[in-house]
Amino acid sequence: MAKMHNKKKGISRSLIPFQRSSPVWIEKNFEKVKILICGLAKKGLGPSQIGIYLRDCQGIPLTKNLTGKKILRILKINGLSPEIPEDLFFLIKKAINVRKHLERSKKDKDSKFRLILIESKIHRLSRYYKKVNRLPKNWKYDSQNASLYGK
Repeated sequence: MAKMHNKKKGISRSLIPFQRSSPVWIEKNFEKVKILICGLAKKGLGPSQIGIYLRDCQGIPLTKNLTGKKILRILKINGLSPEIPEDLFFLIKKAINVRKHLERSKKDKDSKFRLILIESKIHRLSRYYKKVNRLPKNWKYDSQNASLYGK
């Protein structure tokens, strides 16, 4: 599979273990994990940050094997899912940072080019999320008001 804005082909991947049941050494049950996930979401952590916290601090390798649902699905059921999908949010945040950099150093042509690539990824991803109804049909990325999305 080729990269989007690169001539190279990516090959590295990570594989999920084949065994779909939770390990026997996990003492937590579904309700405790669900309460923990909801508490971390209320503190302001995103789904991937919650997964990292569960893996590193609580010793839960895969939430789906333990609960039968992914973290984002649990957050949606409890009404705590983010308004903008996480990958789109971080692309918008990156575009904001590059735009701030360009205000300080106007002659940086490479950053200007990279900003164009980042914003094209944002438009492509937003088109996909509108198609699968994760974003409203009238949602539009505006580079002038992008700081409103990045909070």
